[in-house]
Amino acid sequence: MIDLDQLDELARRLSSLVPPGLRGESAQELRAELQQNFRAVLQTGLSRLDLVTREEFDVQRAVLLRTREKLEHLERTVGELEGQLDTPIASRH
Repeated sequence: MIDLDQLDELARRLSSLVPPGLRGESAQELRAELQQNFRAVLQTGLSRLDLVTREEFDVQRAVLLRTREKLEHLERTVGELEGQLDTPIASRH
């Protein structure tokens, strides 16, 4: 989910980059309109990206680590079983 407060702050920063030579009421209206437009463009652009929250990322990372540990354990087990198949039957007991 996109943090709307951060999006608003970025839009405010972008609108503050309007040249300071613009003064008066029309300049304030222009800045406000630019801020709204910046916010809309940013929100549209970011919504097209396939983003996940940090929490979702951390959860998936933990799942991947657990899965990797299980895989490594299974690989060791299979290796041990294959090793047992390679040894003569009499030496297994």
